[in-house]
Amino acid sequence: MRNSSGVALLAVLWLAAALSAIALTVANTVRAETDRTATDRDSLQAYYLAVGAIDRTILYTQWGTTQKDANGKSKYFQNPTPVLQFDFPTGVVTVEVIPETAKFKVNTAKPDDLRNLLFALGVDSNRAETIVAGILDWRSGTPGGSFTAFDQYYLSLTPSFRSRHASFQEIEELLLVRGVTPDLFYGSYTRDDQGRLVPHAGLRDCLSVYGAVTTLDVNGVQPEVMRAIGIPPDAAAAIVAKRKIDPIRTQEQLGAVRAISPAAARLAIAPLDVMTLRATARLKLSNGQLSDLRRSAAAMVKFFSSTPPGPFDAPVVRKKPFEVLRWYDNAYSVQ
Repeated sequence: MRNSSGVALLAVLWLAAALSAIALTVANTVRAETDRTATDRDSLQAYYLAVGAIDRTILYTQWGTTQKDANGKSKYFQNPTPVLQFDFPTGVVTVEVIPETAKFKVNTAKPDDLRNLLFALGVDSNRAETIVAGILDWRSGTPGGSFTAFDQYYLSLTPSFRSRHASFQEIEELLLVRGVTPDLFYGSYTRDDQGRLVPHAGLRDCLSVYGAVTTLDVNGVQPEVMRAIGIPPDAAAAIVAKRKIDPIRTQEQLGAVRAISPAAARLAIAPLDVMTLRATARLKLSNGQLSDLRRSAAAMVKFFSSTPPGPFDAPVVRKKPFEVLRWYDNAYSVQ
């Protein structure tokens, strides 16, 4: 009887241990799912906060300098304003105003500019020559629609395709060009002496379908693009530091920038006809601190100038004030 009681007690203990393990597993699962749901909720809330900031920036850009404060400064937006800060009841948002004219126009960029840009991005000479030739092949037609060496290469891939042999319609088409990798297109990271991640620009930060043909926007141009047009690295760093203190808005300030290097003559204060608005939102916590979670969204927006009135006997044609060309639900930002 004592042996039977001992076996029964041992069975009960094992059953209790098993039930405890199951209960612990269920509790951990419920807790993990609760935390994940809370994170998803905060991410969604931050996303809509970023979207609202983009909408507000579009309105501010349209209103421009229609109203000024007591100091004569615009209450809304004055070109250039590289960064806008919004403080909402539920969070704060940083909106970066990135003019597309700060980038090379991919469909008209000269081979030397493309080659120098790739060198500035750390691409070796052989690969750079392949990529430049691939871009020229992609945007150029062929006699009678004949196949090129790049077409033969692309047709050997799975899935296979051909070069467009026409203008780039989206900058993401560069990912199909021979030699272009995701790291080169999107950018990469390295660690500094303190172990912190340092972002490096990619092709999408330096080339655009709506980019500049001759002069580049001085307030948004990447250091790699400045190096591509012949500005030394030290001079490019000095220009970046100068515009961080205060945006370059006047011709006098622009003249001081151009005096840094002869190649800076290709920099100018460009109009913001097409710009990318990239918003990064952080929620406010109950203790007044900001959440570590960040969510970014971006929109490429084209603004239309107002149409002047026509003759009295002709109706006035009014264009829509702006058009969203591209939308990015999950944008990358270092803010």
